[in-house]
Amino acid sequence: MSTNLTKPTGLDDEQQYQAAISKDARFDGVFFIAVSSTGIYCRPSCPAITPKREHMGYYRTAAAAQEAGYRACKRCRPDASPGSPEWNIRADVVGRAMRLIADGVVDRDGVSGLADRLGYEQRQVRRLITAELGAGPLAIARAQRAQTARVLTETTTLPLSEIAFAAGFTSIRQFNATILEVFAVTPTQLREARARAARGGRRVGSRGKAEPPGRARLRRGSAAGLRGVPGGSSPLGITVRLPYRAPIDTGRMLGFLAARAIPGVESVADGRYRRTLLLPNGTGILSVGDGEPGYIDCELQLEDLRDLTAAVQRCRRLLDLDADPSAVTAALAASGPVLGPLALAHPGRRVPGHVDGSELALRAVLGQQVSVAAARRLGARLVAAYGKPLERPEGTLTHCFPAAETLAAADPGTLPMPRSRALALTGLAGALASGDLSLDPGADRDRASAQLLALPGIGPWTVGYIRMRALSDPDAFLPGDVGVVEALARLGAVPPVRSQAVRAAAELAESWRPWRSYAVQHLWAYLEESQS
Repeated sequence: MSTNLTKPTGLDDEQQYQAAISKDARFDGVFFIAVSSTGIYCRPSCPAITPKREHMGYYRTAAAAQEAGYRACKRCRPDASPGSPEWNIRADVVGRAMRLIADGVVDRDGVSGLADRLGYEQRQVRRLITAELGAGPLAIARAQRAQTARVLTETTTLPLSEIAFAAGFTSIRQFNATILEVFAVTPTQLREARARAARGGRRVGSRGKAEPPGRARLRRGSAAGLRGVPGGSSPLGITVRLPYRAPIDTGRMLGFLAARAIPGVESVADGRYRRTLLLPNGTGILSVGDGEPGYIDCELQLEDLRDLTAAVQRCRRLLDLDADPSAVTAALAASGPVLGPLALAHPGRRVPGHVDGSELALRAVLGQQVSVAAARRLGARLVAAYGKPLERPEGTLTHCFPAAETLAAADPGTLPMPRSRALALTGLAGALASGDLSLDPGADRDRASAQLLALPGIGPWTVGYIRMRALSDPDAFLPGDVGVVEALARLGAVPPVRSQAVRAAAELAESWRPWRSYAVQHLWAYLEESQS
């Protein structure tokens, strides 16, 4: 076999084969290995004996391997691999589509909804995705749906009929057929295997090493506690392990989020970041912190279990878990003496994203021309006045951040900020509420940037910050940022005159493409450390 069926960016057949024989976990999720002699597909790091090269083929997505008739390996769980970093890097239609599919758009709105958000005809969207990935949007969404169903089947006591609809399947028959086709076992057999493991002393769903990648465990609640399924009314708590490519600097990530945490919406304590979520079908609460090596521990409380896929993907974007730190570090280390030493000293640096692009944009406007602490205070007042109260507050988490529709209808004169900024905030909220401006995962970054710049009171710094965090752009840069300029000045890389320093910073940053967002994080962290 040994064919490169759908070639991942930058990798040829030989490179993929070398990754497979070396069991290189950095490529898990970047491509998948199909074995013609066994009919299974694996992640590159699968611990099983490497098959003969003539029996190996390579696929860009798990969905493409499934479409070709392969089933998921029961040992390495390839369907639970980290996401490919390629989809955050790419700004084309396929990259945007993959980010939207991951967020559950196809499950909620179908391929027509995906096409509408991308601004293309359905037929063209199908053609573009299938031609490049070997599977269409429905197949990719189906693979994701199967993984969600597997997590719920193995780790909760919910009836299988309720799991089917919570995972996004339109019928129980479709659910049963898909699980059998993808995993070569029925849903009932999945659950029975879990029960046998538990009886044998293996704590399935625990934090122990016996827990398979991507597993979740039921933390509280019951089948009667779900909206979207019969008889639901109470939140359901689930803990999910989120895989990532090592290394990761969670200490710096939590510190960054803690400095910007708005009371009532967010908190950071005891090594965990907690916040409220406004999801497509209801509200939720997330809590994330370090898990065992290679995983982030993510606890979710959801009003509606249909939001599980979206909540997990938003946690991944928040913590930049699909990044390839080795590629980022290698590129920045080779860029020269200014950033190279910082990148080599902190190879796990990530770019904190966000769970809601609209919220991040509104908060960016709050933070214009004020300190981080002042922006937090403004945010807290805004939340108290306009935020959506949780039906069941938990500790200090009491509200969701105000929706764009709510702020768009607010009187600028009553907002706790200067009138010019209040007008900028309500103008941005109006554009978001009307749908004229989209900052969802599949947004066209260049188009969104141009629309933001056209709004009153929004300048280049704010646009760059939104691109970096709300749109997960790995190549956003903030040449006029005070922290960036000061850090570069301390490193002796720019002249002392600010106007000259800004120009010099922008020129220097050209050598950091396509990872300028990571460069900004390194510079901010360097400045914080030098001031402490």
